[in-house]
Amino acid sequence: MYKYACLNPISESGLRGFGDNYTKTDDVKDADAILVRSADMHAMELEENVLAVARAGAGVNNIPVEEYASKGVVVFNTPGANANGVKEMVFAGMLLAARDIVGGVNWVKANVNDENIKKDVEKQKKEFAGTELSGKKLGVIGLGAIGNLVANAAVHFGMEVYGYDPYISVNWAWNLSRSVRHIDNVETIYRECDYITIHVPLLDSTKKMIGKDAIALMKPNAVLLNFARDLLVDEDEVLKALDERRLAHYVCDFPNTKTNGHEKVILTPHLGASTQESEENCAVMAVEQLRDFLENGNIRNSVNYPACSMGQCTSQHRIAIYHKNVKHMIRQFADILSYTNVANMSNTSRGEYAYTMIDIEDALEPETVRQISGIEGVARVRVVR
Repeated sequence: MYKYACLNPISESGLRGFGDNYTKTDDVKDADAILVRSADMHAMELEENVLAVARAGAGVNNIPVEEYASKGVVVFNTPGANANGVKEMVFAGMLLAARDIVGGVNWVKANVNDENIKKDVEKQKKEFAGTELSGKKLGVIGLGAIGNLVANAAVHFGMEVYGYDPYISVNWAWNLSRSVRHIDNVETIYRECDYITIHVPLLDSTKKMIGKDAIALMKPNAVLLNFARDLLVDEDEVLKALDERRLAHYVCDFPNTKTNGHEKVILTPHLGASTQESEENCAVMAVEQLRDFLENGNIRNSVNYPACSMGQCTSQHRIAIYHKNVKHMIRQFADILSYTNVANMSNTSRGEYAYTMIDIEDALEPETVRQISGIEGVARVRVVR
């Protein structure tokens, strides 16, 4: 029987996937696994029994990923599960910037008592006139799950789409419309595009990647959209460009006191993935990944350990070993397990850490786990079965 805890409300559509062999606990200290959305886990002290944390969403800035890796705690996320919800918000953002819809709606509300509103509308609507998206150039920076959907949908809007992603996977490359122009130099997007939307993870290398130099290349009528992470954009430089009319609009899903209230900034309250469908998709995906990990030791979509899968265990035992990615580890594991036949084994690595699963055909000797745990560089040993 496994126990799980939820630090935020998680869709019941996902939690139902746990089945009868799982129980929910309100005490995190008792949990084998934790599900989280936005709760900050940096100050939390995890008990040794916690094996995994699943983020029902893509970003993991609220989780101390590296610290958990050193303790043998696997952190999962759910890339792509909320992609459609974010994609739709990107198009809403472009439409709000292209046409003064908000201004028009507010004018109608302000004239609720105007008995001649039907006539006055015809005079006033020119104040809210805008432009169409069709025929405009859209630059998509990052062509993963969300960027892919945005780029493909923009083609159907009649936009000329430029895509930039030097690290695009084969899978996403195959899914990309042939009408999307793949750009080798991001500066081409800055110079050419009327709308620029960014969809990359927040890393040290991407923090404030849209800064002074990038903005200086943009058209004065360009619209910059940020539905990824607030810190990807240097907002001081954006506001300066807006004030100096070197940029038309900034559309962002991450309000703060700095940008709030600026007439050229359109802010939404972090609505990107806030749809019933996105929350359900994320929960279902998170639960599926946790179950496969807890029951079989398999890892899919972890942000701190490598992907590794050996299906279901049909041998006597399966041992999962979380360890540093250094030489001679496999030899040491093999020496300790020399008393039995190894039926199957998988070893994968990701940066500083590696993960090894070993299926053995004989009964596990009592000292095996202790001996493997004593090897320098081993963070955790778990007998999955």
